[in-house]
Amino acid sequence: MLLRSVSGVRFTIGGDTSPQIIVKYIEAFASWISEGTIIIGNDGRPTGKWIEHIVIGTLAAKGISVVNIGVAPTPTIQLAVKEYNAKGGISISASHNPQEWNGLKFLTLEGICLSQEQNNEFFKIVDEPSTAYPAKLTDFSITDPYCDNESLFDLPFVKILKLVEKIQAKKFHCVVDAVNASGSFYIPVFLESLECSVVKLFCDYSGIFPHTPEPIAENLVELALRTKTENAVIGIAVDPDADRLVLINELGEPIGEEKTIALATESILYFKQKYGILEEYENAVSVNLSTSKMVEDVAKKYGATIHRSPVGEVNVVGEMKRTNSVIGGEGSGGVILPESHYGRDSFVGILLVLGLMAEKNLRLSELATSLPQYSMVKMKKNFQGSFSTIVETIQSQYPNNEIDMRDGVKIYFENSWVHIRTSNTEPIVRCIAEAPTEGEAHTLAMTFLELLP
Repeated sequence: MLLRSVSGVRFTIGGDTSPQIIVKYIEAFASWISEGTIIIGNDGRPTGKWIEHIVIGTLAAKGISVVNIGVAPTPTIQLAVKEYNAKGGISISASHNPQEWNGLKFLTLEGICLSQEQNNEFFKIVDEPSTAYPAKLTDFSITDPYCDNESLFDLPFVKILKLVEKIQAKKFHCVVDAVNASGSFYIPVFLESLECSVVKLFCDYSGIFPHTPEPIAENLVELALRTKTENAVIGIAVDPDADRLVLINELGEPIGEEKTIALATESILYFKQKYGILEEYENAVSVNLSTSKMVEDVAKKYGATIHRSPVGEVNVVGEMKRTNSVIGGEGSGGVILPESHYGRDSFVGILLVLGLMAEKNLRLSELATSLPQYSMVKMKKNFQGSFSTIVETIQSQYPNNEIDMRDGVKIYFENSWVHIRTSNTEPIVRCIAEAPTEGEAHTLAMTFLELLP
């Protein structure tokens, strides 16, 4: 199975996905880039190694220089694109998808995912006959440098706030679950540079996932237990390419993936208001349509405006650029800080949350419970039919409700909402509902899932 979207291309290994198909996409990206250097890396899955060879060989044959940083988080690859002044990048990753999946995330020279318009241009090239290879190959090089995520520490506002020093003074004790993938090395090193002590739970770098890799509460049972038994102040979970961050509090309780962006927003707006930093950005926040209302309430507390976009990192980035937002992201655990770069970044999330804990001298459980409290239910159902009939049914049944149709259907009620849409990355429909209580949210989600055949 192969899926392509604004998130790139993802495929199951074997079956009808062949090396030739991968070559086709890499050929097209090389043609779209035209010339120059491309940074590549992979999230550590065992299949990433042979895909890496196909990617390097195809790019080289197309006359494109290659810098291979090996097993590395997607945000690290994005930073490397900027650091090397490259023309683009490729992250070999299927993000949170299970072991049998892999994929390709394509990046522009800004180190961000291709926009919808750029994707349309790129996919048009993919669907055309293969272009000719150069008669004479240009020189290319393959290296394996370590890209330093500690460049975050050199951001002006971080230095002004003395954020690193504040965190270092706390000597936080942490447990890390990197699902044995790309974050296995990078996340502990980053924390140790903040003078945190680190217990490595699933950080063996083998690429063999010890549990389902999506960092949601049901998959983080062992991390929650270990955080409590180790008397750690925080448990840190990332997905295979480490662009999503989910946290466990000091009581061994998952605080919920939606609270990552809420806490990061609280952190940056608090620091912006108190210290007058980042004045070149608007007092605005951009998130996707499926992200919790918690972020809206946090923004309102600091007089900030909230903007919504369709789901997908590149869509949020586009909205952030349009509104000059100071921070943005997605409720799945993705934090985007433009002062660093326009991409979801777990390292940014870690720095902002630990920074807020250190600044306010509060435990993670205290910060989490200080946020507005809602219940969110996320459900999904296999679906490959026509979604348009579902849209028509919802419109006819709820003619008086506010409805947003930019990405599937989001329908608003007095104190709740539900968003139903086809996934960008899996052959499913996702249904997300949020309400004051879990029972209300569950009932709302089930009501709309039952509309699917």
